[in-house]
Amino acid sequence: MQAIVKTDFSLPRQKGKYVGKVRDVYDIDGKYLVMVVSDRISAFDVVLPEGIPYKGQVLNKIAEKFLDATTDILPNWKVAVPDPAVTIGYKCEPFKVEMVIRGYLAGHAWREYKAGKRTLCGITLPEGMVENQKFPEPIVTPTSKAAEGHDEDISREELIAQGICTAEEFDALEKYTRAIFQRGTEIAAKMGLILVDTKYEFGKKDGQIYLMDEVHTPDSSRYFYAEGYEERLAKGERQKQLSKEFVREWLMANGFQGQEGQKVPEMTPEVVSHITDRYIELYENITGEKFERTEYTAEKIEKNVVDCLNSLL
Repeated sequence: MQAIVKTDFSLPRQKGKYVGKVRDVYDIDGKYLVMVVSDRISAFDVVLPEGIPYKGQVLNKIAEKFLDATTDILPNWKVAVPDPAVTIGYKCEPFKVEMVIRGYLAGHAWREYKAGKRTLCGITLPEGMVENQKFPEPIVTPTSKAAEGHDEDISREELIAQGICTAEEFDALEKYTRAIFQRGTEIAAKMGLILVDTKYEFGKKDGQIYLMDEVHTPDSSRYFYAEGYEERLAKGERQKQLSKEFVREWLMANGFQGQEGQKVPEMTPEVVSHITDRYIELYENITGEKFERTEYTAEKIEKNVVDCLNSLL
């Protein structure tokens, strides 16, 4: 199966195209965005040289599930999903911030904590914590949305001072972030999973805040298996997890952390196939549904999108 790593669609009333690390986004008449979730994969803000078959479909279908499961909390940008790898949604004016929320001390937060830092995005962290321990209550640690390069941790005060959002807007974003995270936590628990941390993106349309982009996918979230969590924590063992962290760990074990002069290790067909399997495992564990591997091509995806747009425009 060939991974879809590039699209070059010609769509009705197309005004522009933006190529991100993983997504190709087409502007349709300044009203809609067509978000094609490619099979590209990034880690440490670097797009890796090989695509991962089915990864785009996995991400898009998980995001669809959680967008649909949170519409009572706030509206979201989704209008249609014409293809397993594509979402068409409203074009919103995005807030230039990623609202990161952490229920547990893991990943970036743990690396900072281990290095001796006790303040993250203006929030004081408790002393004496261990890796993967649950916080007394989830903490919101935003990052600035960099046009290129690394996103940076940023505090509420800095966001407001830089004019990225008003105090009222930030408070609303934080309220929505906590509510969506609580919903995701409840859904994960039913599947025997712990939603460890995640990030959300928001925008404005007609003066109202909308939830945008992917939600609770392995690229934006970290999950642990609930079974055995406490035992592993008590023994100081690694948690069994479902997230993209396994890709980062493989890269780090092979001497790559996105720093200057470092070379991405060879992604053999076996490595690529293993990553595909892990993404599909995650899909099935999060959704409780069997993932169907179907043949797909860029031409087939484009036809599905065009047909849908013709019905919308």
